[in-house]
Order: sequence, then C-alpha cells, then structure tokens
Amino acid sequence: MAGLSVPVLIALGLAGFVGGVGITAVGPGGVVPTIGLFALTGLTPAQVAGTALVTHVATGALATAAYTRSGQLREPGTRRTALVLAATAVVGTPLGVLLNSYVAERTFGLVLGVFVAGVAGLVWFRECRPAATPGAHPTHPTHPTPAVVAGPALAVAVAAGVVGIGGPMLTVPLLVALGVPVLESLASAQAQSVVIAGVGTLGYVAQGAVDWPLAALVGVPELAGVLLGWRVAHALPTRHLKYALIATLFALAPYLVLHG
Repeated sequence: MAGLSVPVLIALGLAGFVGGVGITAVGPGGVVPTIGLFALTGLTPAQVAGTALVTHVATGALATAAYTRSGQLREPGTRRTALVLAATAVVGTPLGVLLNSYVAERTFGLVLGVFVAGVAGLVWFRECRPAATPGAHPTHPTHPTPAVVAGPALAVAVAAGVVGIGGPMLTVPLLVALGVPVLESLASAQAQSVVIAGVGTLGYVAQGAVDWPLAALVGVPELAGVLLGWRVAHALPTRHLKYALIATLFALAPYLVLHG
C-alpha cells in the first residue's frame, strides 16, 4: 500500500464493501474490487487478479454458508448445479491463471466488457419475453442439465482466473438466462466462487503476484458487504433483483471497454 494516498485507500475499501453487497445481492459485485485495484493502484494484471481472488476466498465461503442457511443450497437441483460449477472451476481456473500472463492489459477489459453487455442482453430478453402461461409460477425451481451447465461454467472459470473475479459476476446472469431463479443462481455461484478463488489464489501466490495488505484492505469490508447483500437479496422481490442485475451489468460494461 506504500505510495497510495488516503483517498485511494478509502476508495479501495469502499469498492470492497460495494463488491461484497453485489456478490450476494445480484452476482456481478465481484468485479468491483477488481476494477478498483486495476484503476487505482498501478498493479500489473497478474497482481490485480491475484489480489482480487484472495479476497473472494473468504467472501465465497461466507456467502455459501449464508445461502445454505437460507435453504437455497439444500435444494437438490441447486446443489447439483453448484457441484457442476465447482468441478469445472477446478479445471478452468488454473488455465485462466496461466493465460493471464499472455493477455495484454488493454485487451481483457475490452473482451470482458463486451461479454458482460451480451450477458445483460440475454437476461433482459428472457425477462421481457412473455411467459407461456401468464401468472403461472413453478412450485420448484427448474435447473438445466449438468451437460448444459458444464460448458459455460468452464468458460466462466477460465475468464475468472484471467481477470480475478470470483465467478458470480458471469455465472449468475448465465444461469438466469438458462431459466434458473435468481436466488438459486446466486447460491450456486457462491460454491463455484470458493473453488475459483482458492485455486486461483494458489496459482497467483506461486507467481508472487498477491499484494497481501491490499487484499486485507479490500477483503474485510467485502465480507461485511456480503452479509448485507444476502439480506437485500431476500428482502427484494425476484423481479427487482433481475432488473438490478441487468442494470448493473449494463453500467459496468462501458467502463470495462473504455478502461481496456
């Protein structure tokens, strides 16, 4: 943290808190600490990714425990989806860590921004599309088959390893686009986040690409935000959460593209 001004340190702590709220409330919040580290610190892409992933180990574990307590991760379909996400993360995350050293600083922001905008469009399209039976609500959440989830989940794990995000930012909108309810999507993504963060942290620690003081500065407020976000997710109607998710993704996309 040497050389960083007090306003920058405060901004990084705030980024951690806001990111934590977003992780459990709408999903994409995990990118906020990454953006803060990338924009404010002058760290290399590897250091940004490694430091950000360290913070997601604890937040992912806390969020997983929270959604287990509230029942979403006890539902068999949600648990099955979470296991598929976690298994693909074991394979995809190390590949992302390896690719990080080959991705130019100006490239991954652009690619991620375009991808985020595309995912937001998918969720928006699904939300605006008329239901087959107006007013009907399924008794149990529906989940895609493991084969349908595995491919996108692997791509998410690779991208998360490259950029330094926990996974929910990309996984939640993808699951919502596949028809999984928002709360169940959030719950499944948290289990994936633990694996991505843990495996990714090991990879970046081996490279010496983790700034531990900055990880603590961002990570502690992020934990507080995770608890608040979990309460927000259960307090707001599902439709409101979907629109918050869409708005968050569309708001983040231009910044990522321009910063890239």
